[in-house]
Amino acid sequence: MKKLFMVFGFLTQLFSGRSQQGDFAKYPVYEGADLGLTYSPATSSFRIWAPTASQAELIFYREGLGGQPLQRIPMEKSSAGTWVARCKGDLKGRFYTFRVQVSGKWLQEVTDPYARSVGVNGQRAMVVDLAATDPAGWEKDRSPAFLHATDAIIYELHVRDASISPSSGIRHRGKFLGLTERGTRSPQGLTTGLDHLRELGVTHIHLLPCFDFNSVDERFADKPQYNWGYDPLNYNVPEGSYATQAADGVSRIREFKQLVMALHQSGLRVIMDVVYNHTALTENSLFNQLVPGYYYRQARDGGFSNATACGNELASERTMVRKFMLESVAYWVREYHVDGFRFDLMGVHDIGTMNRISRELHRIRPDLLLYGEGWTAGSSPVPDSLRALKKNVARLDRIAVFSDDIRDGIKGSVFDATDRGFASGKPGMEESIKFGITAACRHPQVQYARVNYSRSPYATQPSQVITYCECHDNHTLWDKLAVSFPTAAEPLRRDMHKLALSIVLSSQGIAFLHAGTEWLRSKGGVDNSFASPDSINALDWNLKAANRDVVEYVEALIHMRREHPAFRLQTGSQVAAGIRFLKGLPGGVVAYRLNGQAAKDRWKDILVLFNGTGQVQSVSTGGGTWTYYIGDNLLRAGEALKQPQLDLAPYSCSILYSR
Repeated sequence: MKKLFMVFGFLTQLFSGRSQQGDFAKYPVYEGADLGLTYSPATSSFRIWAPTASQAELIFYREGLGGQPLQRIPMEKSSAGTWVARCKGDLKGRFYTFRVQVSGKWLQEVTDPYARSVGVNGQRAMVVDLAATDPAGWEKDRSPAFLHATDAIIYELHVRDASISPSSGIRHRGKFLGLTERGTRSPQGLTTGLDHLRELGVTHIHLLPCFDFNSVDERFADKPQYNWGYDPLNYNVPEGSYATQAADGVSRIREFKQLVMALHQSGLRVIMDVVYNHTALTENSLFNQLVPGYYYRQARDGGFSNATACGNELASERTMVRKFMLESVAYWVREYHVDGFRFDLMGVHDIGTMNRISRELHRIRPDLLLYGEGWTAGSSPVPDSLRALKKNVARLDRIAVFSDDIRDGIKGSVFDATDRGFASGKPGMEESIKFGITAACRHPQVQYARVNYSRSPYATQPSQVITYCECHDNHTLWDKLAVSFPTAAEPLRRDMHKLALSIVLSSQGIAFLHAGTEWLRSKGGVDNSFASPDSINALDWNLKAANRDVVEYVEALIHMRREHPAFRLQTGSQVAAGIRFLKGLPGGVVAYRLNGQAAKDRWKDILVLFNGTGQVQSVSTGGGTWTYYIGDNLLRAGEALKQPQLDLAPYSCSILYSR
């Protein structure tokens, strides 16, 4: 009998979950653009979407945290499932929350999901006059010129990591303003912070989450606390722990704008890392307390589905969720002048929503850069064919995906710390490297059956692929090499590191670098450091002097990529026709010629060679007159090759050209 009741209960829950999802499609859709706060000095209007509520109220507070309510205002039922309250007078600086009654029960009081400003820890929204948050000169802020996606060289950076170490020489350590300071120096007198980014030559600074996230207590922002920020609380508000005054809802807005403006003035564009695939809270989230269940996908048993491994996944395919995402990213572009987005676990989102986002954003700014992770962290109830997965990138509109093929082909699997890759001597990785060099586009010389993950090309254009070998996730490249090849002496490991970055910066697609890789950044062997202390995560600017040769090598590769369009081909047909892999090479060697003339490059012919073995390897150039740019991981610009073959040093890159 007990089993019978258990089965009956399961079936009831199962069909209840399916029925609930069907009901969501019947919810009214609000098409207006005024959800949240509409402010003026004379009147402020507050509108929420809560179609299942029988009552709703707006609650005012004097403080952003603590204290008693100043006033409770019943909201009026309005069109398409919305509730409205209109209040006369200038409410600027007043804090507010919402509460709704569903099925006869008052749910938890929550912040406005559309809030533009909040108090400490994001517990209450704040009435703000956005025009008053603009720093001096904001109206003149312009993004640096940018033509094509493959011209981008992205540098991934965590705001706190950049400046929290005393070695940064930065005054506003760990803050937005830290990345606005000029003239900062390391203890050895070398440039740090913003000046370093300018000198390095990258084009885009990818900032790890800067929206208001849940895991850091902003009341104690000056005490040691750390998180990457992939736990969203208030999507449309800058994070308070990066502001000089977390309790002041204006400072976080103004200071993030100052950061964007400083980067723009330095010739750098700004990418925001955004996390619309899940929320930090589930049952008690802002969304769920206003419209229970609607914003999240349900599993077959009626509970929350969990393709994110974070307890929930947002239902991007539902109309009002899609509307929220669209309005949110457009807001960041218009109000904060950001230049693009990286979508965390983009494979959770449906293709239709991602393409709609791309079309809307590119109407605002045709030169925006959009990319994301083309995978999930678990199974989703939405079929693979409908989601923004790596294998579906050809169906995405001007959106790129990260290539885990080239990432793990270079350094070994991120899921097996001991696994090696091409750059650390693993045999049989040549085709994976060639797959990465061609940016997952079709090429007649790539043997797809021997590629590590993908058995066919998935990109039609190189602009659809992010070419990289490390990011904030998993071990840094330097640590991965140490863990997977513990017997390698440090000089040899330095060569492996240079080889890995050489492959990234000379391959087709959009180049992507992890902050500090240019000086062999280590996190002490910690794998995922999302909640590790500053002692693990902070950029140690002393390493810039200790590894100055690697810094200069990376700068030279970046300069080469920016100066020579042959490394930034724009179409799949150019990739197929412009790259010719050399045949008959020793195992562990990949070499190819780039048709510079076809790419209108002043280097008419380019020869790129990678030796991923521990032995010297001899390769014939096939004749002609060649000049070095890189030789055996060293900058040898202008030096002539005096013989018809090259003896490639172990774990090395050589790049030559003819005019």
